[in-house]
Amino acid sequence: MANSPSQHVPNPEESEQKLSALVYDMSQHIQMAVDNMFKMINEIEQNTAGIMEEIGKCKDSAIERKKDLDEEKERFQKAAYTVLDMLSRRD
Repeated sequence: MANSPSQHVPNPEESEQKLSALVYDMSQHIQMAVDNMFKMINEIEQNTAGIMEEIGKCKDSAIERKKDLDEEKERFQKAAYTVLDMLSRRD
C-alpha cells in the first residue's frame, strides 16, 4: 500500500515547479498589494496637502477676523468712554 494508484507522490522536480509557481503567485499578489499601498499613500499625501492648505487659509482668515474684532472693540470702548466722559461733565 506504499504506492497505490490513488496516491500520487510528486517527484522532486514536480514539487519544485509547484513551489516555484506558488512563490511566483504570492510575489505577484504582494507586488499588487504594495502598488495599491503606494497609490493610497500618494492619494493621502495629496489630500493632506489640500487639507493643510485649507487649514492655513482658515488660520489666516481667523487672524484677520480677530484683528478686525479687536479694532472694533477698541472703537466701541473709545465711544463708551467718550459718552461716559460727556455724562460725567454734565453734572
